[in-house]
Amino acid sequence: MRLSLLAAVGSLLLLPQPAYAQSSGGVSTFPLTASQRGLAERDTAAFSLVGVSWDDPGTVLDGSVQVKVRSVAGVWSDWRPLDVEADDRPDPEGTERAGRGATAPLWVGPSDGVAVRVTGSLPRGLRAELVDPGRSSARALPAVDHEGPRPGIVTRAGWGADESLREPGFGYTGPVRAVFVHHTDTANDYACSDAPKVIRAIYQYHVKSSGWRDIGYNFLVDRCGTIYEGRAGGVAQPVLGAHTLGFNTDTAGVAALGRYSSETAPQAQVDGIAKVAAWKLGLTGLDANGSVTLTSASDGSKFKKGTNATFRAVSGHRDAFNTECPGNTLYQRLPAIRTWSAHLQGR
Repeated sequence: MRLSLLAAVGSLLLLPQPAYAQSSGGVSTFPLTASQRGLAERDTAAFSLVGVSWDDPGTVLDGSVQVKVRSVAGVWSDWRPLDVEADDRPDPEGTERAGRGATAPLWVGPSDGVAVRVTGSLPRGLRAELVDPGRSSARALPAVDHEGPRPGIVTRAGWGADESLREPGFGYTGPVRAVFVHHTDTANDYACSDAPKVIRAIYQYHVKSSGWRDIGYNFLVDRCGTIYEGRAGGVAQPVLGAHTLGFNTDTAGVAALGRYSSETAPQAQVDGIAKVAAWKLGLTGLDANGSVTLTSASDGSKFKKGTNATFRAVSGHRDAFNTECPGNTLYQRLPAIRTWSAHLQGR
């Protein structure tokens, strides 16, 4: 179902009384309703990532969402858009609960004030989601070079995942036959030392705000080329992710931390994607420069449910879903990623 766009543009701003905020697992939520249009920006508890969610995951927000935040230094940002595409999510009819509809999350860095405005009709249960990644009690684990095709990977403990947030147990699929490359559509100006914070915030957003069992991506790669374990279950195992609607089965999702619609991804990050793609595909003997046929599990993808579709073994999210992900500039690097991945496989 799509919501009809209102002729007039409205603004939604967060409720002024802190008592209305609900907080759980580092995520503060603020209900947004039609009666709160036009309210001013407000103070909040500390947070570093923001998004907007709503009750029905099958509802597409037919309009736009913008936010602005106040940094802890007291400076308000300009209005910034949130991506409303419902493309990163679990497949329907799977073992993972449907959760909530949600925009893409936006990493904004340490902040303590927010304002939100939405155009279009308002889905039921609309609320702002403010995520504080907190501090990790784990010692940071640097990526380590290894002989052979397996790259250094920072574990979930290394980036400080709170394992009590996710659902217990693990979900597995068949052997990984394709890798889908994504960008997280978050800011590019983070320090690499802050990448674990960004990942913790995305994890909390996927679990607490979107209602998924765990973070959606199988791996994430920061701008310095460090590779991080994503969804729990074992980096060498075929863990079922929630990254490419219709094609989460028999695939792995690798997300570049950042937004690459126009900015160029650093070479170190591109190399990191190539390394993890070469290794995951190599576990099943697949040529990273080859092609595979996969079966769609959702009419919401580019291909009707049950349709066989051919993909490159290393593909972009947009190849399977009508989205700009992983951004034009990163998508243009995929041929080079395939070539280097195949080289790392000794092909």
